[in-house]
Amino acid sequence: MQEEFFLDEKEEFNKRKRLSKRTFISIFIILVLIPLTMWFGITYLNDRKYYYVSLLMITYIIVPFFLIFENREPKAREIIVISVLASIAVLGRTIFFMLPAFKPMIAIIIIAGITFGAESGFVVGAISAFASNFIFGQGPWTPWQMFSLGLIGFTAGILHNKGLIKKNKLDLCIFGCIVTYILYGGIMNFASIVMYSNKITKAMLITTYLSGIPYDTVNALSTTFFMYFLSTPMIEKLDRIRLKYGMIR
Repeated sequence: MQEEFFLDEKEEFNKRKRLSKRTFISIFIILVLIPLTMWFGITYLNDRKYYYVSLLMITYIIVPFFLIFENREPKAREIIVISVLASIAVLGRTIFFMLPAFKPMIAIIIIAGITFGAESGFVVGAISAFASNFIFGQGPWTPWQMFSLGLIGFTAGILHNKGLIKKNKLDLCIFGCIVTYILYGGIMNFASIVMYSNKITKAMLITTYLSGIPYDTVNALSTTFFMYFLSTPMIEKLDRIRLKYGMIR
């Protein structure tokens, strides 16, 4: 059984030497269409129609996600697994509500991206941010959180697909720490300036990023902590499910 698992992984890796058209469509949607939508919401909707922007973002990410299935219909169990992963991420954020920066959420999003692919990782990240904010509070920060968390899941899937991240604790812990600090911290610190000021100055950028260091450090270390304990058991179980039922590749 274990030999079949590694053989299947090897065959799968050999087929993924270059990015597919679906992935390029996803990159366009995530790096061009979604930022343009967020910019439109900030500039022309006074950054107050965040529900509309969030729902538009969810609509966008559904397109590349369903392109995964190409010429076949998605099976219910495939959508259920992605939904469960997003629910686990939301639950993880909720359970540790008393510790603002100490959450397993990003670790779970990374695991989803590595196990089920970049598009699935973005879906889990964006949906978990949107859903969890019904508990923690919706606001103009919601689209920014959806974008940053989704981008983390997407990046994890792409880098694993290219063989730059292996399914071992060392790679995952290092990647989780770096991506949390740079992607999530970098985007959300910038978002805090955009949300509360019409004019961005160099002094504001320096002050905001310096003041965000303690939070970003705790957030990055917490992702490393949870990745160390969660990555191996979760990835093994999800891989078994994926291979047994011929799910999302």
